[in-house]
Order: sequence, then C-alpha cells, then structure tokens
Amino acid sequence: MTVLVFGGNGQLGQELLRALAPLGPVVATTRNGQLPDGSPCEVADFNAPDALAAVLERIQPTVVVNAAAYTAVDRAEGERDAAWRANAEAPGVIARWCAAAGVPLVHYSTDYVFDGQGRRPYREDDATAPLGVYGESKLAGEDAVRAAGGRHLIFRTAWVYAPHSANFLRTMLRVGAERDVLRVVADQVGTPTPAALIADVTAQVLQHRGELSGTWHLTAEGETSWHGFAEAIFAEAVAAGKLARAPTVEAITTAEYPTPAKRPAYSHLDVARIQSDFGIALPRWQDGLKRVIAEI
Repeated sequence: MTVLVFGGNGQLGQELLRALAPLGPVVATTRNGQLPDGSPCEVADFNAPDALAAVLERIQPTVVVNAAAYTAVDRAEGERDAAWRANAEAPGVIARWCAAAGVPLVHYSTDYVFDGQGRRPYREDDATAPLGVYGESKLAGEDAVRAAGGRHLIFRTAWVYAPHSANFLRTMLRVGAERDVLRVVADQVGTPTPAALIADVTAQVLQHRGELSGTWHLTAEGETSWHGFAEAIFAEAVAAGKLARAPTVEAITTAEYPTPAKRPAYSHLDVARIQSDFGIALPRWQDGLKRVIAEI
C-alpha cells in the first residue's frame, strides 16, 4: 500500500512515519514541505483546505492518514476560523476525496469532544458536548469524515506526548530542571498516551483483515491527573538518570490556573472496543511513560 500521512512533522506524524514504513511507501506532507530532519516532503496547507484534493489526486494513495490539526487549544478561542479550516473543513475535503476514490481514511480526534462531567470512562457512543472552539472544530471534523460516506477509522485520543516535539512531558522536564517547586493542576483527569502507541496501533489496525469503519477510543489504560502525571514523569526521569533530582510538585485547582479555553475535568476514554475489535492489548499509561523516558 502507498500511505499518505498529512502532518508528518507533528509529534504523532513523526511516529507514524516510523510505524507505517513496513507497510509500504509512505508519503509525508507538511505545511512548508520540510520534515524535522530537514528532508523535503510534499506540501499540504490545512489553512487552505480546497487545495488538498489536488495533493491527493497527484499522489493517488491507497491509504490516507490524517495527523494534521490545529491543536493550540487556548489560541483557538481567538482564532476560530483558522481552527475550523484545519480541524473541520480540511478533513471534510480529504474524506470526500477518499470516499470517491474508495480509499480508507484514518483520522484522529480528541477527548475534548466531551464536556468532562462524566462519572465513568467515556464510550464511543456517549453524548458529545465540547467546551470550547478546539473541541467543537474537532467534533465537526469527525462529522465531516462520517458524512463523506467512505470507509473511515476515527481514533479519539488524549494527553498525547513523545520524547520529541512540544508536549507536557518535555515541558515538565525542562521546567523541573530549572525550579525547585512546580504547581500543577490536580482536578483534571485523563490518560497520558504516547504518540508512538497511537502510531503502532494505527499500523496494526491497517493490517487487520476486516473492513471495519467507525469511531474508536485509543489511549493507554488507566487514568491520572496532570499533577499525578507530573510526579510520575519526575520519578521516572530520576530513576532513569535523566534528571538529577525531582522538584516538589504542588497540587492546585483549575480555578487557580485560569486559561482562555475550558478543559474537561474528566476525560478518561473507555478503550474496550478497540481492543476487542482488533485484538489489541493496550499498556498502562505508567508503562508507556517508562518507555518514552528511556528514549529521551
């Protein structure tokens, strides 16, 4: 198969280029036509959705994986149009081309489609109610992919991180090396998920013999708060010799750390369906963290 990966320079995109390589030729796109290592790739600007069909037509992929998105959650509150173009309009253009061409589309979404008022892990068929522009635009993207009518695999994920790119883990390691005390929100609960895990599962699913189409939740197993995640990051980093000493991590409330966008207080996603449908065993989030820290 020839796989086209939109967003090849993001933290998930970089892992996808690695994980999908054994399946056949992988063609990457970025907005500026360059990958993080400086090598050239195809240009695809999600700020200009109407131009994406021409990219697809030229490359003629047999599978499309869309890892490109507008992910600046707070900035999206003041840049609604830009978030909508990248997260809703662009996926719609891609999905309609894929449906017409008979090409399966993998698309990634987010826990932010839920309002976080749940009392148990969210299932795929639970009611959505995004709290801000980012979540609204991602939900609209899901709807556009479904409406196109082709075979699609929408994976909702959460709290994504990697040993590269900009993410919570790397921020904590940088700030933790500079300060003795950090204050981290303790009343938002979710599941830290390595980008590598999402990419590896995507590769497994694409090799599955079935022709399933739909929406699945894809994260590691278990749950923690941002405060709990931060403490675990420092404990693992010290144990692995990546950090000289762990700072004190003080627990604070969301109200003590106001942001332009509201976040769901509880966004643990139920991952039973993806494990059952594709025969996949997902690791605990703590095990995923250990592996990522070892790679840094």
